[in-house]
Amino acid sequence: MSKKHTKEHKMKQEESMAAAEQGKSETPRMEPEETRKPEDEVKELKDKYLRTMAEFENFRRRSIAEKADWIRHATQKMALEICDVVDNFERALSQAQPEDLQSPFGKGIVLIEKQLVSALEKEGVKKIEALGESFDPDFHDALAHIPSDYDENVVAAIIQNGYMMHDKVIRPVRVAVSNGTKINTQEE
Repeated sequence: MSKKHTKEHKMKQEESMAAAEQGKSETPRMEPEETRKPEDEVKELKDKYLRTMAEFENFRRRSIAEKADWIRHATQKMALEICDVVDNFERALSQAQPEDLQSPFGKGIVLIEKQLVSALEKEGVKKIEALGESFDPDFHDALAHIPSDYDENVVAAIIQNGYMMHDKVIRPVRVAVSNGTKINTQEE
């Protein structure tokens, strides 16, 4: 190899090394703003993900609660029909003579009435007790104002029983409310 060729080769090597070093120094440095931008995107996506998961969990809980409520009240119409039957049994038993209730037939009727009441209670249906209570339009349906020994606006008589199912009124008690006037016992 000639000196000229060796000199040229050295110069080329030096130029390529200088270019390589210059290339290293010219590599784009990540500015702090550029490094924050992907981190902000990650934060934003994480926030959206967490919010979506929370919304989904709320939806799931609400759906379960609505379904449970629907199931609890699905038997409401049937329960009201049975309540009518229980009311009729009560009326019949209140008219029966004590000796009639001691017969096998009378005992059977009393047991059937108790069985119906028990079946309603298993479904969460309860009779609303109203006699002697203060009138409450959420539970009572006033059909009359009558004189009685009770104070004013107190339920003096029950015309038709009312029922609740799982703390919801399915049929209000139909009542007569006292007007506060005492009954004159001599006129009776």
